[in-house]
Amino acid sequence: MTNSVSDSIRAAATAWISLDPDPVSRQIVTDLLAEGSEALRPMFEGRIEFGTAGLRAEMMPGPNGMNRLVVRQTTAGLMRWLPKGAKVVIGYDARHHSEDFAHDVARVVAGAGGRAELLPGPLPTPVLAFAVLERQADAGVMITASHNPPRDNGYKLYLGDGIQLVSPADTEVAAAIDDALKDPLVLAGLEDDRIQILGNELAQAHIDACVAACTTTNREIEVVYSAMHGVGGEHMVQAFTQAGFRPPTLVEEQFQPDPDFPTVAFPNPEEDGALDLALDLARTCGADVVVANDPDADRLALALRRRAEEIDGPSHVGLSGDEVGILLADHLIRSGSGPDRIVSNSLVSSRLVQEMAKTAGIQSEVTLTGFKWVARPIVERPELEFVLGYEEALGYCVGSAVRDKDGISAALVAAEMLATMKKNGLTVWDRLDELAAEHGVYLTGPVTVRLTGSDGIAKRRQLMAGIQTSPPADLGGSSLESMTDLTRGETLPVAEGVVLHYRDRTRVIVRPSGTEPKLKGYIEVIESVGNGAVGPARRDAKQRLVRYQRELTAYFDANQAT
Repeated sequence: MTNSVSDSIRAAATAWISLDPDPVSRQIVTDLLAEGSEALRPMFEGRIEFGTAGLRAEMMPGPNGMNRLVVRQTTAGLMRWLPKGAKVVIGYDARHHSEDFAHDVARVVAGAGGRAELLPGPLPTPVLAFAVLERQADAGVMITASHNPPRDNGYKLYLGDGIQLVSPADTEVAAAIDDALKDPLVLAGLEDDRIQILGNELAQAHIDACVAACTTTNREIEVVYSAMHGVGGEHMVQAFTQAGFRPPTLVEEQFQPDPDFPTVAFPNPEEDGALDLALDLARTCGADVVVANDPDADRLALALRRRAEEIDGPSHVGLSGDEVGILLADHLIRSGSGPDRIVSNSLVSSRLVQEMAKTAGIQSEVTLTGFKWVARPIVERPELEFVLGYEEALGYCVGSAVRDKDGISAALVAAEMLATMKKNGLTVWDRLDELAAEHGVYLTGPVTVRLTGSDGIAKRRQLMAGIQTSPPADLGGSSLESMTDLTRGETLPVAEGVVLHYRDRTRVIVRPSGTEPKLKGYIEVIESVGNGAVGPARRDAKQRLVRYQRELTAYFDANQAT
């Protein structure tokens, strides 16, 4: 084979071999160097960027991948940024190499003079977020790639307030990592033994907090549960049992952690087919609800028996993230009292929760996407009781014990909510119809544009620039009323995206993916309900939503063509 790799990549790979602590990884790079393989290019051309989401990438050698050396270098930079002697709590999921990465984080923290506290085994991400506060740590690191494909892993950073970092802390940490890379002695002494392995009491304390989030004693509900091959299984079963529910019927094929996720094409309960095994089991055993987590158990999906009048299709159907968020908000708002309370939701989630809060006489806040923003009212509005934060991508933060999305506490509260409805002879469809009769029908739906080819990111930027300068003046038969460019930071912190409001009260938000060559449109239509006729209003809202989706897709297609 011809040695076609550039001298710069060859030099970077050679330097990497001298530092990489993983013998398997070193051998891979050594062999590729000997071959002069182009496979070195994606590994060594550039470096994975540290941002508000931390790190997330495919596991492979080189500075562009997730591997032991990148984890060590990142942690060395973090320790430069944190105060001297900082305490860092570290957790990990059951993905390939997660435990190795977590121990590398602990070694660097201890070697840098900090205090490293390592969770005792693979546990849900919410346990780590909880532990940061419980242990009064300066930071927390969770090794997880959430619901990404099996080849990926990640590094998720929480600060001492229990929330993921936001700007400018992300750029400061990134700069500290860059500085650490210039120091050849940065990893010296990292094999320090001063690492504390924590006991199981933190996982138990998290379960106690989840149970305490419940507000009723209603427990008569039959649940089918899927852990999606992740780390939530035993934790969830213990939480259900301690809260007084009957143990859920388990999707056995998906209960034990398996980093290869063998029964699903993509380990995300939002994806088509991911819940098929759970839905089949629910039909067989007659369960009231399917409860599912993603692999690190910070997200929650629900599927319920379909409406009685719908005779075709599966026995159980999934709720959207907005429907779950609205139902949880409704339940928790009505379970509490007093005006000194607040709910929050991300900008791309339904506006209905703000109307519900207004009617209840409590506060609400709309934030940017991501729980680093959704949970922020907990620390920025401490005079208010934080009831719920949610975003439409199946993320729910119940109360303030965990300042991030938590699929365990949300599952318990959802189960008691459904048990309360069952006791009162109601279904979720009944309650959603009652809310629609009071506030109108709020219906949401996405449009996703994937931009293929090696220039996909460039196409994404061009398409985003086009909608910022020339948004669709008419969609769904309604004219554009106003546009907010989020890059100007006028009402929210600076972010990429635009918010379009049309005269029929429809809202369209378009934002780019942070790492992938795609754009996503979030559409919400509102349909008034006359004389309590919810059914016709739902049909009209659905027709309008489909029309908006079709015309927004056509707009994107036309602008790609030009």
